[in-house]
Amino acid sequence: MVRAVHRWPGLVALALVTLLALSGAALSVFPAAERLSAPQAAAEQTVAELAALVAATHPGLEQIRRTPSGRITAWWFDGGTPGSATVDPATGIDVGSADPNRAERWLTNLHRSLFLDDAGRLVMAAGAAAMLVLGLSGAALVARRTSGWRRWFARLRGPLAGRLHVEIARVAAPALTLSAVTALWMVASTFDLLPDGRVQLMMPAAVSGATGFPLADMAALRDVPVSELRDLSFSAADAAGDALILQTNGGTGLIDQGTGALLAWADPTIWQQVSETIYMLHTGQGAAVLGLVLGLMALGVPVMGVSGTLVWLAGRRGRPRLRDNAPAGRAETVILVGSEGGSTWGFAATLASGLRAAGQSVHVAAMAGFDPARHARAERFLILAATYGEGDAPASATGFLDRLARLREVPEAPVAVLGFGDRGFPAFCAYAAAVEAAARARGWAVLLPMATVDRQSPQDFARWGRAFGAVIGTSLELAHQPVPPETETLSLISRRDYGAEVQAPTAILRFALPRGSLPRRLLGRGFARFHAGDLLGVLPQGSTVPRFYSLASGARDGFVEVVVRKHTGGVCSGELMALEPGDTVRAFLRRNPGFHAGRGRAPLILIGAGTGIGPLAGFIRANARRRPVHLFFGMRHPSSDFLYGDDLAAWRAEGRLTRLTTAVSRGARPHYVQDALRQEAAQVIDALMRGARVMVCGGRDMAEGVARALDEILAPIGLTPALLKAEGRYVEDVY
Repeated sequence: MVRAVHRWPGLVALALVTLLALSGAALSVFPAAERLSAPQAAAEQTVAELAALVAATHPGLEQIRRTPSGRITAWWFDGGTPGSATVDPATGIDVGSADPNRAERWLTNLHRSLFLDDAGRLVMAAGAAAMLVLGLSGAALVARRTSGWRRWFARLRGPLAGRLHVEIARVAAPALTLSAVTALWMVASTFDLLPDGRVQLMMPAAVSGATGFPLADMAALRDVPVSELRDLSFSAADAAGDALILQTNGGTGLIDQGTGALLAWADPTIWQQVSETIYMLHTGQGAAVLGLVLGLMALGVPVMGVSGTLVWLAGRRGRPRLRDNAPAGRAETVILVGSEGGSTWGFAATLASGLRAAGQSVHVAAMAGFDPARHARAERFLILAATYGEGDAPASATGFLDRLARLREVPEAPVAVLGFGDRGFPAFCAYAAAVEAAARARGWAVLLPMATVDRQSPQDFARWGRAFGAVIGTSLELAHQPVPPETETLSLISRRDYGAEVQAPTAILRFALPRGSLPRRLLGRGFARFHAGDLLGVLPQGSTVPRFYSLASGARDGFVEVVVRKHTGGVCSGELMALEPGDTVRAFLRRNPGFHAGRGRAPLILIGAGTGIGPLAGFIRANARRRPVHLFFGMRHPSSDFLYGDDLAAWRAEGRLTRLTTAVSRGARPHYVQDALRQEAAQVIDALMRGARVMVCGGRDMAEGVARALDEILAPIGLTPALLKAEGRYVEDVY
């Protein structure tokens, strides 16, 4: 609901809100510019002194006005001719025109009314109302994405457009909400929908009837510093019964022009103070720095408009159109989807179609919007959840576990969880498992045990569908056709071959970096942004199931690099190993944030064997800050498969690699990386005591051996790999 409230005003009123924001940002500069350019009164100068100076140089003086920025303007009649000027408070002499800045006046009319008078004011009021809705709903969505108001500035992940949208929103949303509220107040005041609130002073009966009392000697003016002045209006020289009208920040008074005595005084009402404060907050008049800050925040509106539109378009592309989606309150079966790239939505659509064919009413929605109160007639909940990174929630499931934990009561209708993932990753379906565990912990009845779908397998999905159909007493045959991921063409520019002598053909393949369009870069799609440790998905010819390879490069390197070993009968590895420079392959990017080196300065202990050197080499290449890095690398023989040998030597010379320890498994004395770790246990312990992070990449057997070795090494200091994992200091990329 909140997302829809945020989306549609943003899309419908985008142009109007952008115009309001940009014109407001431009207007915010003028109070500060006026403050800097206008001569300022001395702190000790009084209104009496100022009035005397201005009157001496301007016969027929009628009014002196001070703007909140400190500019002093005088109006007069000299020989029947009106005049006005900005004056220097130190001398009373003219220093410039009193006419408003033409650009400021033009922008003000545009900002307030689109040059359409009252009709335009109503249109701009609608824009301000849309901005208010966007600000409030946006704040709620930021809190939802960061899992609570207390984590408002929590680290974000995901495509660039979405992150940029939220990063700006969590800084600008409060300012934009304030601007919208004050704008609506001012419009209401313009149309007399709010009370005036000002006190009308009555001329007292006891007036001296005299004129000509020296301005410099008037006690009522001597007590007021110029910094408090707003307006001083004079009476005609022959109007003995009139009084001077003094308006200050503290109130309004009448002054006898024959004696200089204060005849009457009225403090501003609360309503008047509120109105003036709102005017100051909206225009920046009297608060130039605040005005500039609000103007700067307003510049984020067009960026948020563009990024929000791109996110919306990406969302429409990322999920299928769900036809015949029953209203949430009428559905018997509710399917909740947690998807990162959109493929899980396709499975949800197939499931919904099958259930409708069986006579069920079905509602499909994102896990992020889970609210049991909306599903009054639900007989069952089905959760289809992918996993992001190392067991994190995918994009459309953000905050689901927090909502589940906060529920007073879980739904009476039972739940079934189906996980989607890739068994090649250690955190296979970890988020789905966490969801089911949380549901069981809350006492939510489970319809059937959690099942998994490996690599978008239609067979796994169909098998689960039959089991689910049997539970609800219906025949359910789910024939899902996975949608191939969107790929790009990579052209091979170089290759380095290893391993032929030990019957393990291996190559470092370097591809040219595809040039993406600006929208794709903003959305973070394709190869616009990636790091070593992310994954390159390659679709073999005639297959819909991709194979993944850890990237040995980042976008800043300017190329895409992977290390590939040819496996007997391996279709994808065979195709890649057959490539020659100039040949192409279709591939896509999958982010793997759990296996990034990060930007800290804590030491890194990198452990890999064979092709596992790929991402580790990428980390070292990117180590421009020269953080301490100790690499343990296992190979068969230095003469055949010392991958990146020359590069590692160069990186050591440059300070990107601190220490290199190799382990050779072929020869008279086979030696593995776990053996190398034990031999250098003291260095490992020292690095870990200094906050080092361990990163392991390679085969499962190697990773298990490394974990056992570290268990032995760390036991004397009370650490274990499990404890390091809990602290985020031990990560694996295992295949």
